[in-house]
Amino acid sequence: MLCAGALLPTSLIAGELTQYEAKYDILRKGSNHGKAIRTLKKIDENTYRIKYSSDIDWMIFTDVREESSTFTYKEQKIIPSHYYQKSEGTLPDEDYKLDFDFKAQKVMSNKSEYPLNCEWHDNYQDAISYQVQVREGLKKGVTNFSFPLIDKKGKCREYNFEVVGTEMISLPIGNIEAIKVKRLYDTDKRQALAWFAPEMDYMLVRMWKGKKGTEQFEVQMNSFTVTAPTATAEHTKNLQAN
Repeated sequence: MLCAGALLPTSLIAGELTQYEAKYDILRKGSNHGKAIRTLKKIDENTYRIKYSSDIDWMIFTDVREESSTFTYKEQKIIPSHYYQKSEGTLPDEDYKLDFDFKAQKVMSNKSEYPLNCEWHDNYQDAISYQVQVREGLKKGVTNFSFPLIDKKGKCREYNFEVVGTEMISLPIGNIEAIKVKRLYDTDKRQALAWFAPEMDYMLVRMWKGKKGTEQFEVQMNSFTVTAPTATAEHTKNLQAN
């Protein structure tokens, strides 16, 4: 088994986010039903883009999905500017975009010519940028999180999380000590858990989602590549399962 933390570069530039590519297995009841890739890249000064794509095939259900968030990173704060989601498969195809205008204090959707009817918050997150903000909070020792968020359907929602502990978990990349984070719902019918690894710069290494106590799916990291801000080959490290 590999030690993940030992393979991280030690010369990342202070004040910048780690750029990476992470690959995941998507499981249901222990069986593999798909793959996912998450990347984070710097595209301009203080501007980054996180992308998540997945391909699931389970019985008669198929789902191919891609979503991304472009955001500004300043003083460990994530400020989203553009969100995009596209999906196709068994369910109706979707193509959805959001634009956050912090100067005008409005959120626009490609589904309407008018701004969304949402009270403005300077701490708005989108359906994927909040995961980056959780990582930044964990680095500072935050144990409770609350975000005003515009979801994938353009609805204004409050996302709440709490740290419930740390545990050693076994993944395809090896044994990892991770911080376990629980999403807090208004009802006990839904459950969602996420694990972040401090030794891997608090990367998201596992997710689990359930409904009424029954597992819906689990996501486990199987490969991880970190690219330093210099983007040179000598600063690139790979994590692969044996």
